[in-house]
Amino acid sequence: MASLGQMSDYEIRLVRIFKTVVECGGFTAAETTLGISRSAISQHMSDLESRLGFSLCQRGRGGFSLTEEGKEIYQAGLTLLTALETFKSDVNALHHTIKGELNIGITDSLVTLPAMNVTHALAALTAPNHAVTVNIHMEPSDAVIRGVMDGHLHVGVVPAVNLPTSLETRWLYDEPSYLYCSAEHPLFPQADERLEAGDIAQYPAIQPRYPLPEKARQAHEALNRRASASDREGGAFLILTGHFIGFLPEHVAAQWVSAGKMRALLPQHYAYRIPFVLITRHDRRPNRVVDAFLGLVKEAN
Repeated sequence: MASLGQMSDYEIRLVRIFKTVVECGGFTAAETTLGISRSAISQHMSDLESRLGFSLCQRGRGGFSLTEEGKEIYQAGLTLLTALETFKSDVNALHHTIKGELNIGITDSLVTLPAMNVTHALAALTAPNHAVTVNIHMEPSDAVIRGVMDGHLHVGVVPAVNLPTSLETRWLYDEPSYLYCSAEHPLFPQADERLEAGDIAQYPAIQPRYPLPEKARQAHEALNRRASASDREGGAFLILTGHFIGFLPEHVAAQWVSAGKMRALLPQHYAYRIPFVLITRHDRRPNRVVDAFLGLVKEAN
């Protein structure tokens, strides 16, 4: 008794030819559909019958008809070919549909940045054709770094300051910062051409308590630091009292500048830029959601 082993591509092709022959009603009618000669079709059918161990059809002067085994093989062939098409469709869909979860940690006050690389990437990742759940954690940079390192977060957005070597970084953008005072501060009405660094240094200023690159630390050390803030929003609160001057990212201060409530002091002198990066673990496991997000950020840059 013949037994069918593992099916090859050739045997699947024979099943397709058999299906077409059955649906066309015979060898002659199938010639045009298959684009091969009647003799070639006959040879293929003989090969299939030999491999399966069954006579599949009667052909001759009496016309074309299926044997009982042929009817069963035809139905089984339909099931096989449908399953193959379903598999192919499912695999192709995976290239267009992303499913899963993204846990991302972001330091404070980045949403107003003009370079919205992360926002554009998240918009593409959460499009209707995908099924991605995004969980955003707004935390200080040290908490974001810990979260990425311990696996709680897939990816983080932090300043490129004192980062562990176990993290992989991808540059996002540079964030410009300037020295600001509020409209209630004595320096506000003074024109820049009448101001000097010595004038500014005598006024109480704010010392940040978050990581800064060397150039930013030097800029703060030149000021009369009399208060501190754990984040940029805290710095804005103190500046708006009218009693302190302090550095803020340009995009954070923009709303108060446009409203006439803040202005930058000697922006050509008091300025620095902080690079922000995406961080992931060097040894992270492959993850389609994370890989897609990183690719979308790269496209947005």
